[in-house]
Amino acid sequence: MWLENKYRCIFFDLDRTLWDFESNATETLHELYVKYNLHRLTDDPQKFIDTYSANNRRLWAEYTAGNLKKDRLRQLRFYLTLKQLGFDNRDLGKQMDIDYITICPQKTMLFPHTKEILDYLSAKKYKLYIVTNGFSEVQSLKLKNSGINGYFEAVFTSEEAGYQKPDTRIFQYALSKAKVSPKNCMMIGDDWESDICGAKNAGIPHIFFNPHKLAHEGKPTYEIASLDEIKQILY
Repeated sequence: MWLENKYRCIFFDLDRTLWDFESNATETLHELYVKYNLHRLTDDPQKFIDTYSANNRRLWAEYTAGNLKKDRLRQLRFYLTLKQLGFDNRDLGKQMDIDYITICPQKTMLFPHTKEILDYLSAKKYKLYIVTNGFSEVQSLKLKNSGINGYFEAVFTSEEAGYQKPDTRIFQYALSKAKVSPKNCMMIGDDWESDICGAKNAGIPHIFFNPHKLAHEGKPTYEIASLDEIKQILY
């Protein structure tokens, strides 16, 4: 029986916390660069990747803020990238987005110690969940293809909840579905605003996964640079 002050559930972010988004996305974008002969626009594939990444980050910020719909984000991110590289073609941008959404979730690179820590927490009888702003159909594929879907009781997405992290309502939704109180759960994520500030505002203890040791304001409940450090906190 769990003590009242003991953690019962662990909420994990997915992208950039367990699933290595940057590595998987970069590999996918290199494949698209070759497939669509984008050397015609730039002989530097990194320029294409950097241009896309900047557009994607900006559009995702708008989406997270509630100022942009999912479909519009998907329409714009490759189109704007192509346009900035000198090729104004909406149809190609649309097709590249379809390919990206198809290919990227098949990538399987995880952060070091991901499966090790999921094995550890499962053996300790913690209930594990994903809380993510990512698209529902994409996140489930990432989990399945990288072989970690079986660790999780459920995946709570912003699309399903109707609210995006850091909105406290997505955390309240997850707490309600998991049937757990804030003090009995832990949020683990890499995004200071979405994961850490969001969890803090919802009254949830949290672990800031900060592998690059980025400077930040405020003090999280815990901070780690490697996932295996979780063993020193949850035991």
